[in-house]
Amino acid sequence: MIYFHWIAGISLALIWFSRLLDAALGMPKVADIALETWHRTPPNHPRVSIIVPARNEEDHVEQSLMQLLELSYENYEVIAVNDRSTDRTGEVMDRVASAPAAHGRLRVMHVAELPPDWLGKAHAMWTGANHASGDWLLFTDADVRFRPDVLNRVLSYAACEQADHVVLFPRLVMRGVGEKMMIAFFQTLFVFGHRPWKVADPRTKDHMGIGAFNLVRRSVYEAIGTYAALRWEVLDDMKLGKLIKNAGYTQRNVYGHNLISLRWAQGALGVVRNLTKNMFAIVSFQWWRALASALVMVFLNLLPFAGVFLAHGWARAPYAVALASMLGIYVGMSWMSDVPAYYFFLHPVSSTLFVYILLRSTLLTLARGGVIWRGTFYPLDKLRKGMV
Repeated sequence: MIYFHWIAGISLALIWFSRLLDAALGMPKVADIALETWHRTPPNHPRVSIIVPARNEEDHVEQSLMQLLELSYENYEVIAVNDRSTDRTGEVMDRVASAPAAHGRLRVMHVAELPPDWLGKAHAMWTGANHASGDWLLFTDADVRFRPDVLNRVLSYAACEQADHVVLFPRLVMRGVGEKMMIAFFQTLFVFGHRPWKVADPRTKDHMGIGAFNLVRRSVYEAIGTYAALRWEVLDDMKLGKLIKNAGYTQRNVYGHNLISLRWAQGALGVVRNLTKNMFAIVSFQWWRALASALVMVFLNLLPFAGVFLAHGWARAPYAVALASMLGIYVGMSWMSDVPAYYFFLHPVSSTLFVYILLRSTLLTLARGGVIWRGTFYPLDKLRKGMV
């Protein structure tokens, strides 16, 4: 057993410390466009089409659209797509569009029926983009809140960097211990799986895409095959970034503090519900990868906490290094989010819940033979065939 602890402990120490060092050196390279230096007018005033898909979002869509209509940038339009909503979403959209405050900027499209071989959200994005007039397309969600100066800043940055695709990280509004605990762990996974500081490097495969804010040049969007290439992608936002990066276009991600914000989930169980449809897709709908990933998550996230108590003598030291490195990542994340560093001590709880989410997502998807998303069933065989 002593050999196991030395091998496991040293492996964990190396993994966590190398990730901490990589993040510490890399994250400062990610630009913060909330800084005063980016408070400027973008050159040439390119036209932007903001595409907002929504299905059963009557509680959020009005405030989101009203904020979009109050942006300080001049040359833009908003295209809201009501995707087969069964509540008052479409009615709310039409009312906002007909109000004087809309200034003719807002157009509403209603999708009454989903065509064959499409996911609802991908089809809504594609539909909106087909009617857009902008040089840039901004794909966002119906629950995102926008600060008025966001377009001026991000377009100025895109022009300076000659970027083809810009992802703006949102500020996540969190309430309660469970919500913060789960999102803290999700951010840790993000640092492991998608290194934001490597996205700009064309030599790496690291890519990025976030549903809250994917800004892409229209010419690039068309060159990669439009959203038609993502018609069966559950992870459409990330896969949009993957297509753009793999095609050799310039990709950037940026911080913006409260330039955009959203409440992603309500409580720990809300995170569980939100991720149940996604987690099996992350492992390409393969049960053996889901099982292997669950075991890796246990090894990486739970064994350091257990090992520091189960090991004896100096064999505890590597586990302690792993835990200290993990804490360092939490400290770094606390500087950029609303999750205090002491949520590190709840890491074993959130880790266990994420293993549960992965296994739950796998079992439910296999048992149902597909994914249920916003009330629509999508067969597993088509999801697998349509993956990017």
